[in-house]
Amino acid sequence: MTPARAPSRRGIPLRALIPNAVTALALCFGLTGVRFAIAGQWEQAVAAIIFAGVLDGMDGRIARALKGQSRFGAELDSLSDVIAFGVSPAIVIYLWSLQHLPKFGWVFALAHVVCQALRLARFNANIDVEDQPHKSAGFLTGVPAPAGAGLVLLPLILWMWTGISELREVYVVAPWTALVAFLLVSNLATYSWTSFRLRSHMRLGALVAIALVGAALVSAPWPTLGLISIVYVLLIPFSIASYRKVRRQRAAAAR
Repeated sequence: MTPARAPSRRGIPLRALIPNAVTALALCFGLTGVRFAIAGQWEQAVAAIIFAGVLDGMDGRIARALKGQSRFGAELDSLSDVIAFGVSPAIVIYLWSLQHLPKFGWVFALAHVVCQALRLARFNANIDVEDQPHKSAGFLTGVPAPAGAGLVLLPLILWMWTGISELREVYVVAPWTALVAFLLVSNLATYSWTSFRLRSHMRLGALVAIALVGAALVSAPWPTLGLISIVYVLLIPFSIASYRKVRRQRAAAAR
């Protein structure tokens, strides 16, 4: 007689609830940014989206630490990213500036949302693909979703920092929004955390630098966020050059 099989357990394991809850919180904070933008509270709107980015960076690490990775969590993370880093920043930047561009302002806002969705769809489609040259070399393909949200909000951040009224003009915000949308879906190699290797004698200095940046974010958030975003954009050409160097080295080693 064949022994009866134990019923298979379906559903989400308990250890996966914590990272999924963090992902849901990121979604909530991203949407809360829209609520603040409707009320004209721009600082709170940007802060909510930035905090959503912090939570987005934590959920994956928590899942790996608890061994709570799941396909459900990966899909929830992508849906959360589309809303928190696509829909919310687009509405914020539209209410802040793009609404003053007749007919086409909403098109630029939609471009950001669509490109975020396309980027995340491409990421999900490539999860099980083994041949990913950028990933295997420690680089990302295009600008990641949280960074894209931060970049599209850069004119608003700089405006809160400097008070320069021209930063709010549509002839500044619209082209910048289009550029960020392109970077999201581009095939450009961009730096990821795994791209950097610190030598042992540099670790203490790196910790000091991180602590100083953290203190600067608390005491002067908008200048610090503005400078971080500008530095990130300036690093993109260097990341492209670094990846080309890695690709040449691989090609030479394969001969």
